[in-house]
Amino acid sequence: MFSSKEISELKSLLSSPKKITIISHRNPDGDAMGSSLGLLHFLIQLNHQVTFISPNEYPDFLEWLPKANETVIFEREYDKALPILQNSDYIFTLDFNALHRTGDAMQKTLEKLSNTMIMIDHHQLPDTYSKYTFSDVNYGSTCQMIYDFINILGYNHLINKEIATCLYTGIVTDSGSFRFPKTTPETHQCVADLISRGINNSEIHNLLFDNSSYERLQLLGKALQNLKVLPEFNASYITLSQEELNQYSYKKGDTEGIVNYGLSIKGIIVTAIFIENKEEGIIKISFRSQGNFDVNEFARKHFNGGGHINAAGGKSFLSLEETVNQFIAILATEKK
Repeated sequence: MFSSKEISELKSLLSSPKKITIISHRNPDGDAMGSSLGLLHFLIQLNHQVTFISPNEYPDFLEWLPKANETVIFEREYDKALPILQNSDYIFTLDFNALHRTGDAMQKTLEKLSNTMIMIDHHQLPDTYSKYTFSDVNYGSTCQMIYDFINILGYNHLINKEIATCLYTGIVTDSGSFRFPKTTPETHQCVADLISRGINNSEIHNLLFDNSSYERLQLLGKALQNLKVLPEFNASYITLSQEELNQYSYKKGDTEGIVNYGLSIKGIIVTAIFIENKEEGIIKISFRSQGNFDVNEFARKHFNGGGHINAAGGKSFLSLEETVNQFIAILATEKK
């Protein structure tokens, strides 16, 4: 948590109306969107002028979140986003701890700013760009951190249905529907309080997980056909080429959660999904693991990424086939 001195300073600076911008990482997920919009609804109640800027488009399955439709998309609305950032009294950076996670274009803009930044994040090894830093890897989601932040400021009574809906969304998605190891008693106590604010938790779950298009299910089927097992390394992996994505009318968010299927196989301790993105010239990678296999370190060391011990992401500038071969070769080397 922030130090007592920082909390006192933050409470003071939030006591009168300010221009505040909230930003998330590129390719925002449920936790990034939920924490950003949850904080936005809270700050609006304190009479601040608040804008949420996402580096790029958010997934369709999150468009129902309250005020998601007011999100400013940096890469699409640069001329609108730039003056908002430049004129901000404070900038909250949520669910990431290194500016490169916002993408090349937004990173360059943020590095030129002198505005005071406030980081709230639960990933490992935070950078030092923010004046105020709430970084704690023991949390399973940034949304739970926002909940605690609101409480420690003394504003629990301001948590309304809109805030609760946003925060619940990030907690349920980042916890794997409450099954991941960092789901603690405090997580459930937080969720119980959010449900008491009038949210429809079963409807939220349906909107997140039971709202697939026919094409998305077909894409999942193709991904599972492409699933390969490497028993000698207790590993598995999935590939999806650009051609396959196009074949099934891929939209942002359609591959969310597919990587977890590779970890559901008996005996597998590490899995990956490799997704080709020809427009960006990269292979996007997600890693998952069980036990002590640290995919955060693995992604940082080999694939320009990072994240958590058991969930991380990365990217490769090689071809899809070359990236997979590199992954297998690294596993073989590390097993020796």
